[in-house]
Amino acid sequence: MRVGGLPSREPAKAPASEELLSADMTSATNSGDSPAARPHAPLWATLVATFFGAGLLRPAPGSWASAATVLLWWLASRWIAPSMQPAVIMGLAALAVAAGIAAATRVARATGLEDPQFVVIDEVAGQLITLIWIPVSWKSLLLGFILFRAFDIAKPPPVRSLERFPEGTGIVIDDVGAGLYALAGMHILLHYGLLPR
Repeated sequence: MRVGGLPSREPAKAPASEELLSADMTSATNSGDSPAARPHAPLWATLVATFFGAGLLRPAPGSWASAATVLLWWLASRWIAPSMQPAVIMGLAALAVAAGIAAATRVARATGLEDPQFVVIDEVAGQLITLIWIPVSWKSLLLGFILFRAFDIAKPPPVRSLERFPEGTGIVIDDVGAGLYALAGMHILLHYGLLPR
């Protein structure tokens, strides 16, 4: 199509990082709000929602966030007594859920997107839940990563229906469900001696 004798040019789709950092310029396909009418996402919400930038990695930002969570937990567990590890990881999981819902809500409002791909704090929460009461070893961490990613992608009932909750709750709570499925699987394997105690 030509306008005034010159070819019109379609704007290129912004990458995830530009979409996030310039949220007020992003156009959401399913939103009637103009970009200028949307609030800006505060820096704390951006950092939490992307897990300090992990959500901007490609491909599969959710897998990068899960892998980073596993690695950080392995490092942290070396300085935490085994008897204290369950309490610590439950506290971290609860913090990730609470902060994640708040941050994801702010970022979703700022971008006008229901579930932005670069929001990965939900994967962090689900991955932490997967590892509750699981002894730390390379085998258990690797299997926990695989199980959580599998359940997060497959979303067995009722996990997929949890996405219907509004804003940040819907973004985070389905990964909590996937994490609970993976946690159950991990403890079944632990019970039958297929994971080191």
